[in-house]
Amino acid sequence: MDIYLFFNKIVQQLDLGMIIDGPEEVVGGLTHKMFRVFTDKGRYIVKMLNPNIMKNSTSFDDCDKAEFYEELLKQNDIKAIYSCVFNNKKMQEIEGQYFYVYEWYDGKTLKDEEITSYHCKEMAKAVAKIHNIDLVNQEFNDKEKNIDFEYYINLCKKKNSPIYELLYDKLDLLNNSMKKGNVAIKKLPSYFSICHNDMDTKNVLWLGNDYRIIDLECLGYYNPYVELYELALCWSGYEGCNINFDLFKTFFKTYFDNINLDMNIDWESIYYANNGRLEWLEFNIKRSLMIDCDTKEEQEMGLNEVKKTIDHLVYYDKVKDEILSAISELCGSKMR
Repeated sequence: MDIYLFFNKIVQQLDLGMIIDGPEEVVGGLTHKMFRVFTDKGRYIVKMLNPNIMKNSTSFDDCDKAEFYEELLKQNDIKAIYSCVFNNKKMQEIEGQYFYVYEWYDGKTLKDEEITSYHCKEMAKAVAKIHNIDLVNQEFNDKEKNIDFEYYINLCKKKNSPIYELLYDKLDLLNNSMKKGNVAIKKLPSYFSICHNDMDTKNVLWLGNDYRIIDLECLGYYNPYVELYELALCWSGYEGCNINFDLFKTFFKTYFDNINLDMNIDWESIYYANNGRLEWLEFNIKRSLMIDCDTKEEQEMGLNEVKKTIDHLVYYDKVKDEILSAISELCGSKMR
């Protein structure tokens, strides 16, 4: 694809003006490609949806649902970057390439060492506000994970893939995580709510003390306890395999100060239910093996993400007792 020719078609079709700067790819997207383009009418970011993902039979339904939930967040004044509407549609298409357009925001993502208690408090309040939009006291049935990691490990060996060395001795860890997670999801507290489902540090842009949440295409109903727990980890250093438990506790306390949920639950089940990284690992194993992937660039991204994800899974297993102990301290303090 000639990206310059394609973006000229975008601005013409959507009447965005004449291009004066760009298009330029923005670093950060792990599944879709992001480009900034400035015109004489405005400044925009364009998300080019991964063609291989859009081949999935459920992708368009998932996008339709996320767009509906996005409007609910907008109506409730959640600070986010919302997709622009053209011809009564959010998702656009040219020559089989699907994309979204957003207004540019001059913010940046934070590195782990830049995150303070202020950021954790703001994010915890934002998560609670999203969950409060439609917090339902009712059982939420999640699907069990059934990933054949042994098959993928053998395939890596057969194809002489560099990720074989990362995976071959991790089979027990992966299968135990999956097995215990499948048991744990049946023990989760009976609540569900609208969740962002990917609101980690890479998906929030900061401009001073202000922020905007991005990447809303994963919006959907899920268990609020699991999302709270996952985000408290992410915003306290888990991504760098170095949790700051003061920040972790700050996130937890602020969340429960802003929502009517009981904190005294079975947190060990939450620990095991938080195993969505297994699906992310499978997705990237497939990319690294050129399964559902057709570019060397995407393959390389898959290789890098497999390494990161394995590091996270090993670290997560190592710090289980510390995580549960920190939550136990908060419960014992009757913080609410």
